[in-house]
Amino acid sequence: MSPFRSTITVRSQLRLLEYVDGALTRVLGPGRHRRARRAEYQPVLVADRIETVAPQDVPTSDGVTVRVSAAVRWGVDDPGAFAETAVDASAVVYLAVQIALRDALVGTGAEDAVHLARTGLADSLTAAARAAGAEVGIGVRSVVVKDVILPPELRSAYADLVAARTRGLAQLEAARAETAALRSLANGAKLLDDHPALARLRLVQALPPGSTVELG
Repeated sequence: MSPFRSTITVRSQLRLLEYVDGALTRVLGPGRHRRARRAEYQPVLVADRIETVAPQDVPTSDGVTVRVSAAVRWGVDDPGAFAETAVDASAVVYLAVQIALRDALVGTGAEDAVHLARTGLADSLTAAARAAGAEVGIGVRSVVVKDVILPPELRSAYADLVAARTRGLAQLEAARAETAALRSLANGAKLLDDHPALARLRLVQALPPGSTVELG
């Protein structure tokens, strides 16, 4: 990019903004281009990148604060707008995602907010980010929720609840097994009562080898 060269080469993941006398005149794509007189060039990286939106605290309808973070995959679709519309174009997209997160979760309870953030927000967040990105030359590919963090005391309470549910299921399963065993014993006892010969045969089978049986 020496000012003494008559041509300039642009790599595939870059675009060059050409300014002549301070005005944007061309956006140079990949390849070799002839330099304009009195021109200055500003490179813009257009390759996709993934960046994390800073975690934010969202108050839910039941008074619990949930901390949520998201990741945005985006690239530059319009290098001119990206460089000239805003000082920090990506911040415009991040703000849109943060506002969309807050609007979606602020009216729900903590438990519903966790479920909604993990399963039902990707489309709405992506739509909000794309609308904001289009104004500053950014193309948003996708937005996903990364982390949903509850306060420590609430996480502890949920852990106790899960443990209690697990213990209850284990006790219920043990009770079912015991009931099935008792029912089997009861059916066997009734069968032996109804068939004395079968009871005597069962008794003989239960004796150890070499035993003597005396019938009264």
